[in-house]
Amino acid sequence: MPRPPEEFTVPDTLSEVTRRLVQDHLSGGPAVPRARPAELLGALIRTILGQQNTRAAADRQYRALQDAYPRWEAAVLDGPDGIEATLRAAGGGLHRSKAISLHGLLSALEAHPPDHLLSLAFLTGLGDDPARRALEALPGVGRHTASLLLLFDLHRPAMPVEGNLDRLARRLGWVPDSWTAARVERWYDAVVPRTVPERLALHVAGVRHGREVCLSRHPRCPACVLADLCPSAALLGPG
Repeated sequence: MPRPPEEFTVPDTLSEVTRRLVQDHLSGGPAVPRARPAELLGALIRTILGQQNTRAAADRQYRALQDAYPRWEAAVLDGPDGIEATLRAAGGGLHRSKAISLHGLLSALEAHPPDHLLSLAFLTGLGDDPARRALEALPGVGRHTASLLLLFDLHRPAMPVEGNLDRLARRLGWVPDSWTAARVERWYDAVVPRTVPERLALHVAGVRHGREVCLSRHPRCPACVLADLCPSAALLGPG
């Protein structure tokens, strides 16, 4: 049986928190992305490389793949071992698992009809839910990876939620600590206005705030623009 929809409450401080985060971390606001059909596959591969990896390492690995395989068809022919060797030479981690995921992804796309061959351009003609289902059916693509591609590259109102946004919601008292990460993600998707600019702004500003101020350890509460709205500030800040 499908899960019945949950009733989630929009916090009174959501719009003010978003406004302050955008003002503090995004001068002029984030640029609204534009769909780039010819580049979608590359964007997805780069996103997969970024999973549990530093940005610098993922960038090196992606450049190495582009140098080794001017066309992604060559990566399919080279197989997981060849892809793994390319990733390993570039540094970073999880070479084997990422090589298997990437080869599975490219092989799955190669099995599509000719007009979809090693391309994700067909996603631009799908609605939001069908596009998500198509992405999540691909090897190595979970909900978070799909949400990132949908928001940043397909210009759809997805709401990617990673550790920084999860921590923000808990510390602000928006969600109980007992909730799972998956439930927090469903909560964000339900309460944040379903527009690309608003979701993009909260995602980008919230991630930057978590990396720079609302750290998992030793948060910089005295420097936080949300301190007067955050019930955790008195507990986590210096005594």
